[in-house]
Parts: sequence; structure tokens; C-alpha cells
Amino acid sequence: MKVLLLTGLGALFFTYYWDDNFDPASLQGARVLLTGANAGVGEELAYHYARLGSHLVLTAHTEAFLQKVVGNCRKLGAPKVFYIAADMASPEAPESVVQFALDKLGGLDYLVLNHLGGAPAGTRARSTQATRWLMQVNFLSYVQLTSRALPSLTDSKGSLVVVSSLLGRVPASFSTPYSAAKFALDGFFGSLRRELDVQDVNVAITMCVLGLRDRASAAEAVRGVTRIRAAPGPKAALAVIRGGATRAAGVFYPWRFHLLCLLRRWLPRPRAWFIRQELNVTAAAAA
Repeated sequence: MKVLLLTGLGALFFTYYWDDNFDPASLQGARVLLTGANAGVGEELAYHYARLGSHLVLTAHTEAFLQKVVGNCRKLGAPKVFYIAADMASPEAPESVVQFALDKLGGLDYLVLNHLGGAPAGTRARSTQATRWLMQVNFLSYVQLTSRALPSLTDSKGSLVVVSSLLGRVPASFSTPYSAAKFALDGFFGSLRRELDVQDVNVAITMCVLGLRDRASAAEAVRGVTRIRAAPGPKAALAVIRGGATRAAGVFYPWRFHLLCLLRRWLPRPRAWFIRQELNVTAAAAA
């Protein structure tokens, strides 16, 4: 019975995600500020936007990686592409990044928030110091970027695209500070969506729930702890872009994560079973 239920729900969600009104031409000439653009899903997002003819401002922590991505975007046909290296652990960085984008592009149609940080070197994962750092990088900088960009997005009737994680919807062991920051994102942008709706502000907010990022640092951080495979960067990035362009409220990649989020409240025991199947509890506890 359980298998039949999950199969039926899976077919329903497949039909839902297959049937959208994505028009690639809608992104030609769109002005996009993309954070975390140096690797993984962020890098693939930059390449997709470049192929689609968007005007780009890219930002990340490492300038050398950004320069490589910018060069590739130009080869792929981006009409305009600029970059600014910035450390989102600094409270001053978000405002300067948005101002740079506004100066270079004359406004914004999309703000795509994709950057993330793990616990800084030399700190314990659940320490106050690590938690404070993670909240600045993975939550407060998102709030700052949004606040600064919102007037321009309001003028353009643009979109906010927030790349988050399953750990912002379903709590899991051994990820306490990171999960707290991702839950904060879900609460903040969910409330902001309601506020904009009440105020008749035509700015869409798309929350994207992704699995393990397809990048070396993410894979190394969870080596031996989880059985989850990294989401393929190009496919995950395309799902994010489709969701943002169609002004969808939510994107789940892979799609089964939507089922897991629904199970969180409906069926707590199966939810725990799903989590345990993808977690090497012995290795995680030892870490």
C-alpha cells in the first residue's frame, strides 16, 4: 500500500513539473545578479543564463574562479557580464554588491541568491562562533541583498530566486547551525512573499530546495556521513532557472524532496525512515 501511495504521488508530481510555461526567450536581455557563481550549481546557473542571452553580474568569494566563469560566459554569448569578488561574511559586502550591479546593469530583473558557507576552519560545528558566522553568510547576507535590491525589482516587476536546501524544510542530525540558517531563509522569504502580495507588489519569490551541491567542498564535508548523491549541477541549475522564469513559488530538485517535505507533517515515522536510509548514522556520530 505504501509503495502504491508513493508511486501515485510521484506520478502526480512528475506531471506537475513537466507541464510548465517556460519560455527561454523571456530571459534574453534580462538583468541578473547571481551570487555564489564560482562553482557547482552557481557556475552552471551562470552558463545557462549566458546561453539564454541574459546580462549578468556575478559574485563570489574567490576572484580567480570568477574570472574563469566570466570568460566562459562571454564565450557562451552573454551580451554583458561583470563580476565583483565579495565575502558575504562581511556585513558591508551585500550592499556594495547590489550597488555594483545596479551601476553596471541600470537595474535588476532577477536576484538569484545561491551562495553558501560551511563552518569556518578552526571552529567546532555547533559552537556559537560557527553559528554566528553561518547565520551571516547563509541568512543575514540574503536579507541584506534582498533589502537593497527590492526597490529595483519592484520597478521591473522582477523575481527573487532563493537557492536553499532540504535542510531548510526537514531537520536532520549533525547539521544544526546550517539547518537553522536554511530554516530562517524559508521563514523570511515565505513571510516576505505574503507581505508583497498584501501590498500588491509584483515581485515573485521562488524558493528552490536542492539536494547536496555538486561541488568538491560539499562532497568532502559529508564524505562518509551521507549516502545522498550530489545533484548534477547543470540539471539542478536548469530547474532553478525554469522556476524563476515561470515565477513558480517553489522548486524541488530532485522532485522526491517535495514528497519528503509533505511527509514531514503527515507521516513522521516514514519521514524518519527516509532520512535514516540516506544517513550513515555511525559515521556521523563519530564525526
